[in-house]
Amino acid sequence: MSNELLENLNQLHTTPMGVDRIRRNLGLGEEIEDVVLWCRKKIESPDVRITRKGKNWYCETDGCIITVNAHSYTLITAHTESGINDFLQRN
Repeated sequence: MSNELLENLNQLHTTPMGVDRIRRNLGLGEEIEDVVLWCRKKIESPDVRITRKGKNWYCETDGCIITVNAHSYTLITAHTESGINDFLQRN
């Protein structure tokens, strides 16, 4: 199955603030040196479910949801599925 996001994973990037946000939200320790590479591998996994809603791609796999801007291929954020559910229940 062809997918625009998968075809452009070489453009995947984020900002220093994005790295900090993703690391914090997913509980990734400092042993994960390259957060972009970690996310790229998750997005490439065979069991990933990729959907596009508006301007973002949402990649669900291994209990986390990775959000990527559909135009710039910028990693916006990532959350655990339980973290999303907790957030939705509070708001």
